[in-house]
Amino acid sequence: MLTSLHVEGDSLFHRLTTRVKLAILLIASILAFLTQSPVLLGLGLLVAGAFYFTLGLTVREGLRRLRPVLVTIALLAAVNLIVQPPLDVLVAVLRILALVLLAATVTATTTISAFMEEITRLLLPVERLGLVRAADVALALGLVLRFVPDIFNRYSEIREAHLARGLKPKWKTLVGPLIILTLKDADAIATAIDARGLRRGKRG
Repeated sequence: MLTSLHVEGDSLFHRLTTRVKLAILLIASILAFLTQSPVLLGLGLLVAGAFYFTLGLTVREGLRRLRPVLVTIALLAAVNLIVQPPLDVLVAVLRILALVLLAATVTATTTISAFMEEITRLLLPVERLGLVRAADVALALGLVLRFVPDIFNRYSEIREAHLARGLKPKWKTLVGPLIILTLKDADAIATAIDARGLRRGKRG
């Protein structure tokens, strides 16, 4: 069962600071969208894959963590093949896969608290302009990262419940309960946050 996105280890990305990792991800994203070369994007995918699979994860565990994203990419690629040239679809798939693997590497090597601290620091100048509240944005990001594994686990539990009852799992019967349980969790979390005074009231 997936309990956390973070993976303990001593890889190159583990040793980098959170700011450097976010900068690498940003630069890689810009470069990926500046090129249409399948060769360059393929090389980028190999590099990102090398980083991801040197985190200490087995191939099976690494792919299991990415399974929902990979399935979504495959479905989108199949649909786009109907209306777009195969080369354009290949470029898009290579680009997305490379960035997904790199983002997964950053997420797996950075704790939630480190993410929140860095996001808070980066948004402080914007907060001084009165546009956002840095701590609130960091808290929102932290909650998303924290509960992504829980959503995956909920999905697995619902699917296994269907199988135990002899029912064939279908997305129509899985998504409804998943959304309801997720919303209940979100409501409970919001109540707990308000009870602890973590969300600040409006400024006068």
